[in-house]
Amino acid sequence: MSATAEPQLISTTTVLSLASTVAILAVAYFASLQLLPSSTGTKIRLLFIWHAFDSLIHFILEGSYLYNCFFSYTTQASGIWNPTEPFVSPYLAPNVYFLGQRDRIYGAEYGTSPFSALWREYAKADKRWGGSDLTVISLELLTVLVAGPMALWICHCLRKQRTDSWFWMIVLATGELYGGFMTFAPEWLSGNPNLETGNFMYKYVYLFFFNTIWVWIPLWILWEAYQRICANAAFIRNNGPLLRQLGQQQQRVEQPMGVGGDGGKKRR
Repeated sequence: MSATAEPQLISTTTVLSLASTVAILAVAYFASLQLLPSSTGTKIRLLFIWHAFDSLIHFILEGSYLYNCFFSYTTQASGIWNPTEPFVSPYLAPNVYFLGQRDRIYGAEYGTSPFSALWREYAKADKRWGGSDLTVISLELLTVLVAGPMALWICHCLRKQRTDSWFWMIVLATGELYGGFMTFAPEWLSGNPNLETGNFMYKYVYLFFFNTIWVWIPLWILWEAYQRICANAAFIRNNGPLLRQLGQQQQRVEQPMGVGGDGGKKRR
């Protein structure tokens, strides 16, 4: 197996990885300028930027992770595996083989693309992202195939000012929080065997900062949604009789001519 690189604070891959994230954020921001009216409030604009950024991260970066998991692999004949070591993935249980392939071991560690290098860099902080950890892959399948399209749909809802925007934001925020918990709970319960916490960059930038973004912002969205739901419920409760009266008046205005009278009957 290839030797693990010595931890260092900043490398070229580190800079490029961070720059790619900033570039995706910039795309999300400029998309908000192009797609939202100039009169859009700050809160709605921030929500649009976040969900655009979220969808692009899921599609581009995490999509590339899944690509590496399914299409980047090594074999014993590749020459990079130590023949004295058993040909098994350290991320799978004994006698478990990803995709049922006994002669292959999958993961970004064996890829050659720039995205493979990006995930090898992140794997210095969390080793599971360099291989084929089944929990991480399962969560990323949901993230890329469900959360990514949902975040894009929310951007559309915000642009069109749809009344169901907050429902979809609640669903996605809850899913993001669940995904984050299930990513790290197995590590916490097993003593963090795959996490590198002795290096400042890996611990506080890769692990803490980039992962807790998907904690604090979803929590803020859930708080905003809670406040809106409570405010709307209080408004309906306090203004129930007036709202019913207005509704009845609207029904009378919209009632078709002749319903219940002679005006709607055909003359014989």
